[in-house]
Amino acid sequence: MKAVVYDKSKAPEVLVLREVEKPIPGDNEVLVRIFAVSLNAADYRSMRMGIIPKRKIFGSDIAGCIEATGKNVIKLAVGDEVFGDLSSCGFGGFAEYVVVPERLLALKPKDVSFEVAAAVPMAAVTALQAVRSKGNIQQGKRVLIYGAGGGVGTFAVQLSKYFGAEVTAVCSENKVQLVKDLGADHVINYNEQDFTKGGKKYDLVLAVNGKNSLTEYKHILTKRGIFVVVGGALSQLIKTMLFGAFMSIGGKKMTFLAAKPNMEDLEFIIKLVQEGKINPVMDRRYSLHETAEAMRYLSEGHARGKVVINVVHSTHAFY
Repeated sequence: MKAVVYDKSKAPEVLVLREVEKPIPGDNEVLVRIFAVSLNAADYRSMRMGIIPKRKIFGSDIAGCIEATGKNVIKLAVGDEVFGDLSSCGFGGFAEYVVVPERLLALKPKDVSFEVAAAVPMAAVTALQAVRSKGNIQQGKRVLIYGAGGGVGTFAVQLSKYFGAEVTAVCSENKVQLVKDLGADHVINYNEQDFTKGGKKYDLVLAVNGKNSLTEYKHILTKRGIFVVVGGALSQLIKTMLFGAFMSIGGKKMTFLAAKPNMEDLEFIIKLVQEGKINPVMDRRYSLHETAEAMRYLSEGHARGKVVINVVHSTHAFY
């Protein structure tokens, strides 16, 4: 099968298309023919940190069709259309086929495309866990989302509006109209306006991106406000982990999210997608042989929503 493999010796283009052995599912696994896979910050951040999958194939969010099942598989069958997040089982999505534990896959609704389904798992579940599980979002609450124009941010805006919050989105100039179209009540271009100034307080502040100080974020929280770090500068995440509990004394809560794949959350999200209540924002589409280019684009930090690779259309030569 074709797969995009991490090969450090090929630097600076460390992702190369090759012919590799097609995997065989274990007793509790299924073999999925991948139709589409989306990219996440987790891919390039893991790469930069030297955290390389065993088979050296990145890619966590997949959608495809089951071609074979292990003997203990009971819920899924050959021909089922599925999608899921593979980050907890070694990635493997930048390929034509992958083996996945049955428990990590959900059935894809027939009226949701493979491309759309692939754009959902990690980013949408992260956004849901940030605003609902960590942020305790409720009707009428004021929410500020820094980094509202990326994969997680675009889902966070839509989910916050779905739960009835008043949303202030912070993003770059080229994403202002995008987040307005997603339903944000207020949009701040961070190149023109400092969101920490002006005196407005928020019940929930979600840092999907950025590198402001924890003190600045705490200053704009209401008395019982919650600050959640989802992504952004590594230093910000580490400081929140180290000092968040101390800074939470007095009512305001400073915390971080270590998102985890969750089947109930995934099924909740895809139902909203199926009903048209939220939609993945598609920025760019690539073929499998263009994975290195796609990863380079995403890592630059300017993506407007999700970057997706359509695997089934990839017919180019190998390296």
